[in-house]
Amino acid sequence: MQKIKVKNTYLVFLFLLLMSLISCGNKKNTKLAENKAVAQQHIITGANQTTRYLPLLKGKTIAVVANQTSVIQRKNGFTHLVDSLLQLDITIKTVFSPEHGFRGKADAGEHVANGRDAKTGLPLISLYGKNKKPSKEQLAGIDIVVFDIQDVGVRFYTYISTLHYVMQACSAQNIPVIVLDRPNPNGHYIDGPLLEKAEQSFVGMHPVPIVYGMTIGEYAQMINGENWLNTTNKCDLTVIPLKNYTHKSKYHLPIKPSPNLPNSKAINLYPSLCLFEGTKVSCGRGTDMQFQIFGAPFLGKKKYSFSFTPMPNDGAKYPKFKGEHCNGLDLRKTNYLNEINLDYLINTYKNSNNKTVFFNKFFTRLAGTKSLQKQIIAGKSAQEIKASWQGGLDKFKQIRAKYLLYD
Repeated sequence: MQKIKVKNTYLVFLFLLLMSLISCGNKKNTKLAENKAVAQQHIITGANQTTRYLPLLKGKTIAVVANQTSVIQRKNGFTHLVDSLLQLDITIKTVFSPEHGFRGKADAGEHVANGRDAKTGLPLISLYGKNKKPSKEQLAGIDIVVFDIQDVGVRFYTYISTLHYVMQACSAQNIPVIVLDRPNPNGHYIDGPLLEKAEQSFVGMHPVPIVYGMTIGEYAQMINGENWLNTTNKCDLTVIPLKNYTHKSKYHLPIKPSPNLPNSKAINLYPSLCLFEGTKVSCGRGTDMQFQIFGAPFLGKKKYSFSFTPMPNDGAKYPKFKGEHCNGLDLRKTNYLNEINLDYLINTYKNSNNKTVFFNKFFTRLAGTKSLQKQIIAGKSAQEIKASWQGGLDKFKQIRAKYLLYD
């Protein structure tokens, strides 16, 4: 009998242990399922929240500032904001388009002509080139301007400059502006030197770092709140905020925001690699790896083993080093960046065979300060250079905090 008791006790113990493991496993699986559900929670753009802004547009004559990214997401694809508003009987008088045009096919810096949209027949007015700001005549008869463009959170990406001029023009004419907010794919960090006033241009209009960690709606509030419009009255601004978004949210853009930012990798590397636009080095324009590679004919194969040959394509009719063999680096498999990587630039300068012509005049405009070029020439390390930015970044973060809509 004693032997049977021991055996039964042992079996009971095994049964209890098994039930405990199943219970723990169920709890773990439940937790994983909950985490997965949270992770997959869909970010809802401002444009998709039609019930929040349609009442503001009913019975009004509006203008839309838009490009190819101005879409409402549906289960079976996308509907362009302009098409959707017309279907909802909203009266659109004019469409304003930024750099790269309404359909987003023009080269960076290419003049975009006015015209008419082939699909809707609406007049298209370019806000890139000589006419960067809507004129009084172009805004005549317009009750509200709706701004809906996907930004990438980088100071020299010119959509925020277009935003500034639209707000400034509307402020002068007492026309309200509605910004339909969109996620910032580079919203997870803040880095770079602050723009100095002497270096203000269309690729940098405000005293912010290269990467500012704000959505375009938050940025609009900052432009208004800090009186950067230099107008008597502030802009009558409404932001339709995002749902289920934080600045740490990873967001993969469903439509490329411009011809030379074809994917998430390019967008993540853009703040670091675009500084090469102010040098003798190619960022991959004229290939299908734009802002994921860099190189030049004068770089040695030993340290720069990746090769490419730029040729004209969509978004790069006249690429740097057209038809020339370039040696460089392929960054497509590098880690996701949470800061600007200066080592690419510093090391390439050190390996240049003619340092006196490495930088061009555009570099200072992009950097927003004369200091960065001087620091690189002086042999400063990335760590030393970044330490010099810290005071400005701390001041900017205090300003930024006043206008945040999301954690």
